[in-house]
Amino acid sequence: MEEERENERAQNIRHTNGEATETEHKLVNGGTKEMEMEEKAVAGEEEAIINYRGWKAMPFIIGNETFEKLGAIGTLANLLIYLTTVFNLKSITAANVINIFNGTTNFSTLVGAFLCDTYFGRFKTLGFCTVASFLGLQVIQLTAAIKNLHPPDCGNNTTCVGPTAGQMAFLITGFGLLISGAAGVRPCNLAFGADQFNPGTESGKRGINSFFNWYFFTFTFAQMVALTLIVYVQSNVSWTVGLLIPAILMLISCAVFFMGSKIYVKVKAQGSPLTSVAQVIAVAIKKSRLPSPEQPWLSLHNYIPPKTINSKLSYTDQFRCLDKAAIVTAEDKKRPDGSSADPWRLCTLQQVEEVKCIIRVLPIWVAGVIYYLVIVQQQTYAVFQATQMDRRLGNTSFKIPAASYVVFLMLSLTIFIPIYDRLIVPFLQRITGKAGGITLLQRMGIGLFLGLLTMLVSAIVEERRRSIALTKPTLGVYPRRGEISSMSALWLIPQFTLAGLTEAFASISLIEFYYKQFPENMRSIAGSLYYCGMAGSSYLSSLLISIVHKNTKGAEGGNWLPENLNKGRLDYFYYLIAVLEFLALVYFLVCARWYKYKGTDVVSPEVDIEMKQHEQTHV
Repeated sequence: MEEERENERAQNIRHTNGEATETEHKLVNGGTKEMEMEEKAVAGEEEAIINYRGWKAMPFIIGNETFEKLGAIGTLANLLIYLTTVFNLKSITAANVINIFNGTTNFSTLVGAFLCDTYFGRFKTLGFCTVASFLGLQVIQLTAAIKNLHPPDCGNNTTCVGPTAGQMAFLITGFGLLISGAAGVRPCNLAFGADQFNPGTESGKRGINSFFNWYFFTFTFAQMVALTLIVYVQSNVSWTVGLLIPAILMLISCAVFFMGSKIYVKVKAQGSPLTSVAQVIAVAIKKSRLPSPEQPWLSLHNYIPPKTINSKLSYTDQFRCLDKAAIVTAEDKKRPDGSSADPWRLCTLQQVEEVKCIIRVLPIWVAGVIYYLVIVQQQTYAVFQATQMDRRLGNTSFKIPAASYVVFLMLSLTIFIPIYDRLIVPFLQRITGKAGGITLLQRMGIGLFLGLLTMLVSAIVEERRRSIALTKPTLGVYPRRGEISSMSALWLIPQFTLAGLTEAFASISLIEFYYKQFPENMRSIAGSLYYCGMAGSSYLSSLLISIVHKNTKGAEGGNWLPENLNKGRLDYFYYLIAVLEFLALVYFLVCARWYKYKGTDVVSPEVDIEMKQHEQTHV
């Protein structure tokens, strides 16, 4: 009891059954006592306060995250091998199925973020989607457990019976449930965990930082376990047992999540921020014939809502056609407080600048789509490479599962991040004087360059693997593929290590870039934008595979991507990706030079002074 009273005095809170509106949540987080008193005086109502439980809620949230990731990754990590060995799909078909599934899963996060912000809130969205994920994993497990739900075993036959329409329909049903689950879990889980802390206090800020660290630790831990223990059970013991384990772990995740429902802070949905974006675009089109104002920073409608959670943005001179959405005409009416009577006829300068922030990010997002092609190849064709290499551990008969080699990507990422944070960043800070050592776009540029190196190394390793398989004694035949090269699969470690470094620079900087450059009320959408980039990469990879396979199948040099990699030229395909990465790097450098960071660029110092004087005369 004494601890609870002390917590109340520290945060000035009272229990309200964990319910809070988005506006109330943000106001408590960042508002001062003086601002709160003013709001109470204007509204004439007592402000509702949130009872933050902080770390008391973390065992349920982090426990849910851990089991959820173990369940999802435990199934998805080895899905490529499952489709080719149990469902008897060809490698091209299986790779395309995985790419389309991953793409749809990642694109669905945009829909999930919209529904969460507009209708359901994070708690209800996470609860529903976690259950959907469990059902999806259970359906996929049944395809392995019930003989009638998958094709007959192929054995060592060169031709195999493929799945029936009914079997594929049942499998796709499982995929659909997993997509529904990921749509809500991926964009909401980080934000829901951060909701449990009060960022208006120092302890709350430290709690949020610690939560992010624990989140990425559990994510990495789950990938390590999934890529080693669970994949081993699936590949060497039983697919039925190996897929049952993730389903059970996901069921535990559901139970742990709902056990903490009474103590969570549950932020209510307050409508989609995309409405504001649509208003700016619509009004700018309606007023497109109006002449551009000579001093837009002074003449445009510049109203700031008193309870907005978004930081105030200065006027920027990019995309000036959008400025017309904030031009005040004789037909536009305002309320007594200065706000627009009809936001579909008159927008604010703040709204316009927020839309500009989003548009400026999009060219960088396109570069991110090309960059992630590197990671997609390491998760698909690099696994096929491993199946036709010597996977024995030393002189023992134990073979490392082909999908487990991706763990070296995670190890590289996990080991490098603290080295970068503790050693490299302080060193760069002393040289550049910048808080992060280098800018976010500079970090991403390094990641793109490392991605180019990754594909070059991958091509060289594949060329050597194929040469050894064709010119030296082999280690047998992998069913339905071809001769196993005597080259050790450990030679795949360099390309996986480089891919991990690529992610350490590019992926992490992209997430932080979206988070910081989007308006504060659009951070759920910012998180989903990262996943949409991954989705674009998956679809693009599937398209490239189909085009290359179709155009090289009857060519004089032979098919680049056949079932038997020894008869193909996967190295040429890797070189093709490397060329795309080089073009993406050049494109990115042009975009980065043009880009203006949010809140740091105004037309001139004189304009800034004029804007402040203009604001003072209207106070």
